[in-house]
Amino acid sequence: MHRIKIKVRYIGIDTPETYPPRGPQYYGKEATEANRKLVAGKRIKMEYDVDKKDRYGRTLAYIFVDTVFVNAELLRQGYAKTYFIPPNTRYLVLFTKLETEAKEAGRGIWAKEVM
Repeated sequence: MHRIKIKVRYIGIDTPETYPPRGPQYYGKEATEANRKLVAGKRIKMEYDVDKKDRYGRTLAYIFVDTVFVNAELLRQGYAKTYFIPPNTRYLVLFTKLETEAKEAGRGIWAKEVM
């Protein structure tokens, strides 16, 4: 089995940054760690939407590990916000529902007001 390392931009979500120009954003380290636990060292399946690359050349994909839909799980746990750029909107309804549920439950980034 060969391991290939590529940069992937998860479609439909935006997580807090860990290393932006002004330092880590609120919940950035936690979101990075949550993603790492879901995908690191595991076999992933990528599902594409209409556009397969963004303007920076990154691969755009929905990520699955076994039966876990990683993009959706990060939203459900409150580690991400929805962020859709048409035409890649296949899971817009599901992701919006998961974000709303995380907000209402006060999970993750929704636990307190973000400054």
